[in-house]
Amino acid sequence: MSVMPLGIDPSLCLIGDVWGPCASGQVLALHNPSDGSVLCQIARGGAVDVDAAVAAARAALDGPWGQMPAFERGRILTRIGQLVLEHVEELAQLEALDVGKPLKQARADVIALARYMEFYGGSADKLHGTTIPYLDGYTVYTMREPHGVTGHIIPWNYPMQIIGRSVGAALAAGNAAVLKPAEEACLTALAFAEIAQRAGLPAGALNVVPGLGAEAGAALSGHPGVNHISFTGSVGVGKMIQAAAAQNVVPVTLELGGKSPQLVFEDADLDDALPFLVNAGIQNAGQTCSASSRILVHRSRYDEVLAAMADRYSALRAGPALADLDVGPLVSLRQKEIVEGFLAKGHDLQIAAQGQVVDDAPEGGAYVPPTLFAGSSADHVLAQDEIFGPVQIVLPFDDEDHAVEIANGTAFGLVASVWTKDGARQMRLAKRLHAGQVFLNNYGAGGGVELPFGGTGLSGHGREKGFEALFAFTSLKTVAARHG
Repeated sequence: MSVMPLGIDPSLCLIGDVWGPCASGQVLALHNPSDGSVLCQIARGGAVDVDAAVAAARAALDGPWGQMPAFERGRILTRIGQLVLEHVEELAQLEALDVGKPLKQARADVIALARYMEFYGGSADKLHGTTIPYLDGYTVYTMREPHGVTGHIIPWNYPMQIIGRSVGAALAAGNAAVLKPAEEACLTALAFAEIAQRAGLPAGALNVVPGLGAEAGAALSGHPGVNHISFTGSVGVGKMIQAAAAQNVVPVTLELGGKSPQLVFEDADLDDALPFLVNAGIQNAGQTCSASSRILVHRSRYDEVLAAMADRYSALRAGPALADLDVGPLVSLRQKEIVEGFLAKGHDLQIAAQGQVVDDAPEGGAYVPPTLFAGSSADHVLAQDEIFGPVQIVLPFDDEDHAVEIANGTAFGLVASVWTKDGARQMRLAKRLHAGQVFLNNYGAGGGVELPFGGTGLSGHGREKGFEALFAFTSLKTVAARHG
């Protein structure tokens, strides 16, 4: 398989309807995390390219894209989803090579991307306003309008899924988008843009400028011609993007980090819970904002749950992405160093179990064995900081109040899960837990394209997925007509 199966040169940007080199002519090496080899060269876009992309997006809004009826926008998005499904295996292999995730996980991401486009394609003409009873002689109504040019800065861990929930929603609402994919993994973003062109998306409705975050990303987040910024990534970068956007008084949707807990009570069905307890922590090698890195267990069942999780961990295998094992490599050697640094900080904890890196894994790959820690203090750095690797810690609690105290005892608030058969407890905890999503006797709900997603605290603000994302990509206008 060629690096770009859809025929796109990865060293190019898409601005308007033209694929071309970035203004500087510079490129960046993109590495295969499975073996450290160079996959290809990508464009090193910068401020000049972002300027051109924003201008192209503005022209699209003033042209055919801005004048297109909502139902026709929806048809185009639906066609994009259909074309994505025609290239499932090609896109899955591309994502696996680029990000390092096992093929089965990459394949699920392709299906999710198609589903996002179907969902937003079907909802494009369903953003309705309301009428408001008011004074005699007045008719008052509201209408939703696109922000205009939206900037999308997406991370390397789930490029396709985040394109779907971010760019898909923005286009459905009638915005024109400028996409800056992560420099570590951007190939499926380029492939998606090619697919969108084939589906008939007008010139300038979607522009793609690869490059470094400090260059292309910074130029986009602070650009005066951008009307909304959507960012998924680290807390530190999120703060910088929000500060840059504030200079132009531009709204920002931030989906940042997490330290998401699963709470296992004494009446939990362990056979049901166990796959979720482990898989939610190791999926994509733990490089998931909503990864469940903390498992909180009632003290009466702590040893039982820890032993059951340890058995699963001992059987886990990590290896090259295309080997399609339980865990792939981390996205880069730099990320491997970060995770290994956290593992070193757990020197005072018991390692309950570790998976294995297979013997034939290439030496240049960014491999870290999945590691399960037995903890006692909720204040330990491994129980407080986001690791972004295949690392989980199991902590005991004494009662419901103690469980809530530990669960809410970090600066994050993205996802939480509760395992109990007690319906009243389920309802109490759904209210008490500080998280944007709470799952009862499950975790993740199969991806949940329709389910609003976002966090509190350092996990960010704003919501993606579902209709809430469409609301976020529009502004509400009130019209008051006085007619006597």
